[in-house]
Amino acid sequence: MVEREECLSVSDSVMALAVQASGHPFQDLIEILKSEKNEDKKFFSPQKLNDPRYESLPFSIRVLLEAAIRKCDGFYVKKKDVLNILNWRQQQNNAEVPFSPARILLQDFTGIPALVDFAAMRDAVKKLGGDPYQVNPLCPTDLIVDHSLQIDFSKCAIQNAPNPGGGEKPGSAAKSSPAKSQPRSSHCGGQGGCKRSCNEEPSTDTPGRAAVQIENSPVLCPFHLQPVSEPETALKSQDAEFNRNKERLQFFKWCSKVFKNVTVIPPETGVVHQVNLEYLSHIVCDNGGFLYPDSVVGTDSHTTMINGLGILGWGVGGIESEAVMLGQPVSLTLPQVVGCKLVGFISTLATSIDIVLGITKHLRQAGVAGKFVEFFGPGVSQLSAGDRTTIANMCPEYSATVSFFPVDEVTLKHLKQTNFDEEKLDIIETYLKAVKLFRSYQNPSEDPEYSQVVEINLSSIIPHVSGPKRPQDRVAVTDTKKDFQKCLKEKIGFKGFHIPAEKQNEVIPFMHKGTEYKLAHGSVVIAAVISCTNNCNPSVMLAAGLLAKKAVEAGLVVQPYIRTSLSPGSGMVTHYISASGVLPYLSQLGFEVIGYGCETCVGNTAPLPEAVVDAIKQGDLVACGVLSGNRNFEGRLCDSVRANYLASPPLVVAYAIAGTVSIDFETEPLGVNSEGRAVYLRDIWPTRDDLQQAEEQTVIPSMFKQLKDRIEKENKQWNSLEAPESVLFPWDPKSTYIRCPSFFHNLTKEPVFPQSIENAHVLLFLGDVVTTDHISPAGSIARVSAAAKYLISKRLTPREFNSYGARRGNDAVMTRGTFASIKLFNRFIGKTAPKTVHIPSGQTVDVYEAADRYRRDGIQLIILAGKQYGSGNSRDWAAKGPYLLGVKAVIAESFEKMHRNHLVGIGIAPLQFLPGENADTLGLSGKEKYSLTIPEDLSPRHELTVKTSTGKTFNVLALFENEMDIAFFKHGGILKYVARNILLQQSP
Repeated sequence: MVEREECLSVSDSVMALAVQASGHPFQDLIEILKSEKNEDKKFFSPQKLNDPRYESLPFSIRVLLEAAIRKCDGFYVKKKDVLNILNWRQQQNNAEVPFSPARILLQDFTGIPALVDFAAMRDAVKKLGGDPYQVNPLCPTDLIVDHSLQIDFSKCAIQNAPNPGGGEKPGSAAKSSPAKSQPRSSHCGGQGGCKRSCNEEPSTDTPGRAAVQIENSPVLCPFHLQPVSEPETALKSQDAEFNRNKERLQFFKWCSKVFKNVTVIPPETGVVHQVNLEYLSHIVCDNGGFLYPDSVVGTDSHTTMINGLGILGWGVGGIESEAVMLGQPVSLTLPQVVGCKLVGFISTLATSIDIVLGITKHLRQAGVAGKFVEFFGPGVSQLSAGDRTTIANMCPEYSATVSFFPVDEVTLKHLKQTNFDEEKLDIIETYLKAVKLFRSYQNPSEDPEYSQVVEINLSSIIPHVSGPKRPQDRVAVTDTKKDFQKCLKEKIGFKGFHIPAEKQNEVIPFMHKGTEYKLAHGSVVIAAVISCTNNCNPSVMLAAGLLAKKAVEAGLVVQPYIRTSLSPGSGMVTHYISASGVLPYLSQLGFEVIGYGCETCVGNTAPLPEAVVDAIKQGDLVACGVLSGNRNFEGRLCDSVRANYLASPPLVVAYAIAGTVSIDFETEPLGVNSEGRAVYLRDIWPTRDDLQQAEEQTVIPSMFKQLKDRIEKENKQWNSLEAPESVLFPWDPKSTYIRCPSFFHNLTKEPVFPQSIENAHVLLFLGDVVTTDHISPAGSIARVSAAAKYLISKRLTPREFNSYGARRGNDAVMTRGTFASIKLFNRFIGKTAPKTVHIPSGQTVDVYEAADRYRRDGIQLIILAGKQYGSGNSRDWAAKGPYLLGVKAVIAESFEKMHRNHLVGIGIAPLQFLPGENADTLGLSGKEKYSLTIPEDLSPRHELTVKTSTGKTFNVLALFENEMDIAFFKHGGILKYVARNILLQQSP
């Protein structure tokens, strides 16, 4: 049973009491919100400051201002902070301000290390004589278990025909309607008896299968809209998830019992960003009669999706989230706000994904990194709430902090659909209008001032895909074939594979299930409609389903060797594609629901058939994956798949049918049906009218009500898990999932000033765009890796390795997995490999082995890197791992902002080459020894001098942005800082 209070926290309760006791510095700003329908509420009204600058502030800055006013305590938040925010026009990009969000959002991959650290902190506080029971989140914290699901089973793996992997058996004609070829399901209880194949009994090849019912995600009979049992693929994957991750799930359950203010949403409920949208969002929080805007920070880069509903939120690292969980505000430089003005009308052929990628391209070119983006203009009114959240979710791809859509009538209409009751809606509208946080996009007089304005004409946006290696490399669908063929010729890089001219037309035959097929460069071997980015938007999912329906009716099939999958973001998505009648057609093409969670885009796809892998290797083929996500770095999906394209769900289905990305949809057919008729994409592409009609009929208020009911119902497998209830977690020394980390070893009550770096060796000499995936992979654990050797020493077999993401609660695995990516390019060895050179011996070894040798010899370590070090996903182990390897500093040309925050938070110094300088211009080989003195009067952006053993010296900029950064660094990281503060508060 999941129970949840509305934005209530210990710290907020204390705040409310303080206000009532007349102790708040801005008490004069409190107003009474009178309503004819509801009891009176209180709120802080920034308008009572009587400052004309308020109404010229961007709406997102107004949210920061309200939080600063409400949380002003003279310590974490000072009156000066409030005045700085109010003076945003002059203070932007200059003043450091605090922000206290209403709640924290965690997903299990990044949430487990945060909660493991909390458990370890309890041990540390107890050891130093403190009360461990006081170690609790002070801010409401929701953890959604959504990143554990792997595709252990797909349709092709567990069904006995007619076609493993999608479509019909080779050589047979596709059925004209799925009525005679329905996916297996159980009785639906339709009126008069269901005469369709949903009346067929489910397969029971697994003993006891009927007793296993995941209640959170029911599928509906598409003809009668009655609940039926889960497809067998989903049930098998869910069982495997619970069995594989039992230790982790037990730990989560312990957390939900022992820690105050922690709510755990069990597996198979939905994906973190969609559960946040559909269940956890409040728009306006009501805490003891005080109203304030909902806001959130989360340990998932997709947290920004919530900005589409007018809720300010962004992703932070696990380290920063732990500080917020303990009552400390997020510190940020008062941001510049880019106004994105939308004009024009949306093309009938453009999907939400096209709009998203078009806006992404424009904003990337505009240079909005580290800035807030706020949308305005008449074109915004054409976007549904789903469109807006989809756009907001791509925010990390153009490196903005948030992409904010202020609440308007479209938002309220969406909330009404999602079963916000009339009383709540009345409070939301009345309050937001009272504090000038509600707007009309058609009224230009409400447009605030912005740092700059970027105008985008929606009518100019045409369908695109992104790839083959990076999400920012967009290609018009009409040019995809030409672009891919060009990539084959180009030298190895972001857009090249360097395939010799004589091998570019290579065709490799292979046998699969007794039938011969052929693979070539560009052949699609993975096609995944997955839970990232777009499944919150009904139009793109329904477009995929309607296209599948037309494809099946036209006699088209998907080849059985293609690894197809459909992973909806939540049961609601399954509901509306079921209710619309398109799910059977998707299933017939192989896109069967395999579960609810992040799978393909984080490398959790099932292995490709061996014959496919062998054919790819034999021809050195550039095989392709096509997915409707937002991450497509090379090798991320599967080692055998070098080219990955991001596409809208209907295009994923279209490319799966075509079987290749090397196709011109305008001139070449998707396929030929059994009657010999060529079928083109234009023949089966759904019209906007088709989509709008389907949305109106299927996306109804009951779906959201049912989602909430499902979340709050008991989950039998979750409830059957046993978990301890002790104040301290009983660490199991045999566990390979949950291990007490070493961050608090030798913790003292008083901080020890960081030592200067003397005669440090370079652990790795890296180039540009080293991502967090390179630093700390989340996918499978290679059998020859250092982490694998450790797990084998614990008597685990390779089948039991699981993934790095699943083992983030074990620092021994994660430290060994640091820099374990096969795509890591280390200049020391001149090729991609998870290796480095141990400089004293000259040997090429695993990165962990080299670091361990240095540790035993008492040698300090640094890393040299190029531009954009730490780009990509928010991943705290990308900082924790190097810290535990012994890295004291990273010297790079530039850092991704969030990763810089992580390095500071863990105690690693982020040092930046001065403008115009880098390792090459300075003539550094990386094999010198490096020394650096850290002064006791260290200040923000302090310039330091680095000396090398060859006699060279150069200056670097210490990227500590404020006094809080310096305090964290001097304490040896934020974890030690927080633990010492808890001990200090408990001192007599």
